[in-house]
Amino acid sequence: MTRFFALSGASALALALGAGGAAAQDDITACLITKTDTNPFFVKMKEGASEAAEAQGITLNTFAGKLDGDVETQIAAVESCIAAGASGILITPSDSRALVPVIEQAKENDVLVIALDTPFEPASVADATFATDNFKAGELIGQWAAATIDDPENAKIALLDLNPSEVSVDYLRDQGFLSGFGIDIKDPTDIGDEEDPRIVGHDVTDGNEQGGQQAMENLLQVDSGINVVYTINEPAAAGAYEALSSFGMADQATIVSVDGGCPGVEDVQAGVIGATSMQFPLKMASMGIDAIVQYAKDGTVPEPTEGLDFLNTGVTLVTDQPVDGIESITSEEALEQCWG
Repeated sequence: MTRFFALSGASALALALGAGGAAAQDDITACLITKTDTNPFFVKMKEGASEAAEAQGITLNTFAGKLDGDVETQIAAVESCIAAGASGILITPSDSRALVPVIEQAKENDVLVIALDTPFEPASVADATFATDNFKAGELIGQWAAATIDDPENAKIALLDLNPSEVSVDYLRDQGFLSGFGIDIKDPTDIGDEEDPRIVGHDVTDGNEQGGQQAMENLLQVDSGINVVYTINEPAAAGAYEALSSFGMADQATIVSVDGGCPGVEDVQAGVIGATSMQFPLKMASMGIDAIVQYAKDGTVPEPTEGLDFLNTGVTLVTDQPVDGIESITSEEALEQCWG
């Protein structure tokens, strides 16, 4: 657990809500609970929360699971935050369903709960969600892949997902990709119920490079002709590339992903990843801290983006092979905005 204390600063979210700059609030405690503390996405999220807490002059306690899917550690962290009298909790839930009871307990204790990146199910479990439009992120790379491969009607697609829990961020990206590629999806909250013959299969990666490599090897055993690879994130994409390379197939498949971390953007530049959807974890976390301060001051709960059930923090397609009709930026431009 880490604590941060500092002087006061201006609150961007407070200004957006019509309030003035936030005064130092030494009695306000916030918590950040991430899935892990090793994934660069969550490292940047922690950095954003820490900087915002320092600017606001509040105490920040941070927690992380041992690995993606570590629900028990996250439950214990929420309980610790309740006991510490936290005004608010920012959390990237490892399981958007299993954590619901402890989140309800936090809200019963007047703790503002904001989901970051991964919505709860239903999203209303949290007081607010600050996130990438994960379906849109998947849709963008699906549209790009369909427009850039030679014969999309006869593609052989591998989908490298997160884990068997099928949390919201997992199925939203997966189903967004399939929709963008032009494949009919059935239950948009269920991974693997499609019947399109172009899908070779799904496997899980735990969102890391080793998992991505193993999942890619497994699916190549099903069909060695795979030429499109969707990955839940860029570490999994790097692992998929390693597997393809080990079989001499590095040039056979187009890999697409989601994240926008600097290593992933560099992989776009190097041709390892064809396109990735960039999200903005620092923005999510800093806005979350601002919202907790505002809530502690006057009870204001942040409102979602119009037409959505979450506050959309944005997504940008990154590729060095732009496609007409799909807005994107180059890897060189993305290196000025990336994280990690």
